[in-house]
Amino acid sequence: MRVFLIFALFFAFAHPAAAQEATGTIATETSAQQDAAIALRIREILGELGDYDDVTVTVSEGVVTLRGTTPSTVEAVALDPLAARVQGVVAVRNQVSETTDIGDRINPAIDRFRARLDQFIAFVPLALIAGAVFALVVFFGFALARMRQPWERLAPNTFIAEIYRQLLRIAFVIFGIVIALDIVNATALLSTILGAAGIIGLALGFAVRDTVENFIASVMLSFRQPFRPNDTVEINGDIGKVIRLTSRATILLSFDGNHIRIPNSSVFKSRIINYTQNAERRFMFSIMVERDTDLQAARTLVEQTVQDLPFILTEPAAQTWIEALHTAGVELVVTGWVDQNETSIVRAKGEALRQVKLAIQAAGIVIPDATQAIQLTREAKALPQQLQESTQVEAVEASESAALDRIVEAERQEEIAEDLLRQDNLKE
Repeated sequence: MRVFLIFALFFAFAHPAAAQEATGTIATETSAQQDAAIALRIREILGELGDYDDVTVTVSEGVVTLRGTTPSTVEAVALDPLAARVQGVVAVRNQVSETTDIGDRINPAIDRFRARLDQFIAFVPLALIAGAVFALVVFFGFALARMRQPWERLAPNTFIAEIYRQLLRIAFVIFGIVIALDIVNATALLSTILGAAGIIGLALGFAVRDTVENFIASVMLSFRQPFRPNDTVEINGDIGKVIRLTSRATILLSFDGNHIRIPNSSVFKSRIINYTQNAERRFMFSIMVERDTDLQAARTLVEQTVQDLPFILTEPAAQTWIEALHTAGVELVVTGWVDQNETSIVRAKGEALRQVKLAIQAAGIVIPDATQAIQLTREAKALPQQLQESTQVEAVEASESAALDRIVEAERQEEIAEDLLRQDNLKE
């Protein structure tokens, strides 16, 4: 009995819940007055919306029938949900089609164009004010960037000063855009513009990666100043005197008189040897003596011969050591230090080698000859008389280096090229 009561209550409450579904139920009775009210309500709504002047509405037994034409299919499709929302509508029969009349198709477009033109005319004064404010802000920023101070005082050279000016111009342009968009109440576009600019900048950055890398290297080199004009440097195997540092390349004058242009990105990443950083510079050469030579006496003789040369510095002193034992003899390595501001390093090395050779030969020490002589069985001819080699020490002044310095200075005096190097800048 108790189970029967539970099932009875369940079915009693389940029936009203089904009647409340969103689709609703169709009434069993209707009237012409209700159909007329539905038709009137739909006509009033269509009249307020417009674009439905050629649409007729008839209602019979709660079924709405729509006939006529609309300017486009969009308006025709929108009638279905609109009519279905009217209370008492059972179904909607939409027989509205898109009009083929040219006038009906063009007139709405003309009306829309006129409305937009009116909006544009009303917007023009505000846009002119925003444009004037933008131009004023940009003009002020560019005028401030054209001033020599404080940019040249803050920057180590003109290249960095120009970068400061360019950053200031960009900042004022962005500031002017923000103010102009705020005047026309379009600040929401700013995030879109900045996002698009960021994407474009990223794409351009990948496209011109080498150019950007070279530009950044130029900025870093102009700050670091790893060398100065007239410095003798070796960069990635190229040796020469520094003429100038531009925003794109480092220009060297080789000892052959040729211009060498090295991209700044390569300079920044390469090993740089600055031979001018220290005035004292060491040269080195090797010489062979026979195996049965008194090596201690030979080493002392060679070392003293080099040290006694007038262009050799006393500190650091010249040195000689036994490097290796070869088939032809024993190799001695000789070093000496010179002041390269006054002495040519290559001429000093050559003169030191000549004096060492003379001293060894004068001491009776044989310099072995690694070549093999082939003697032909032919009547011997008288050999030409050999010239007596002078023992006088030759001058080894740095005249060639001074001449190159004058060439570099003449190149630097040209005003046609930029130069990021300054003599008064601190070197790295």
